[in-house]
Amino acid sequence: MRSVYTGGSGPANYQAVCTGSTGHAEAVEITFDPEQLPAEVLYQVFFSTHDPTSLNRQGHDVGTQYRSAMFFSSAVEREEFQEAITAAQQHYDKPIVTTLEALGPVFEAEAEHQDFHTRRPDVGYCHFIIDPKISYLRRHWAQWLRENQSSSVTGHLRPGLGR
Repeated sequence: MRSVYTGGSGPANYQAVCTGSTGHAEAVEITFDPEQLPAEVLYQVFFSTHDPTSLNRQGHDVGTQYRSAMFFSSAVEREEFQEAITAAQQHYDKPIVTTLEALGPVFEAEAEHQDFHTRRPDVGYCHFIIDPKISYLRRHWAQWLRENQSSSVTGHLRPGLGR
């Protein structure tokens, strides 16, 4: 898994993306083995760890760079993502606004943005925003994780996660 910028035009870096003028989204690129970790699980995690009903906003962060987006690299992947959105909609009262976007150039985020929570758990953003999401995931997926522990990662999925 790595933090990236995608969905915009031209080269991307944190300073430029934060202005909202590049069209890029802050995203996470996830590499996994679908035999070990079904894509459906990742879709459920994606939709349960951010608000897919908020347009261009995640928490206090506002702008198109924080949009809920899924970036597809094939027609099959686009169809799978659309099915995931349709399935997730049953859990929300408001319409899901997650966009489906063709994957364009991907720019790796700066080193300080990689594994940010692991390296900087003391930062307020991690403590107040990320920690509750991790606690939720551990509670909600504990049984599945015990039954399906995996060290293999080979397939590709690129859901845009805001931050």
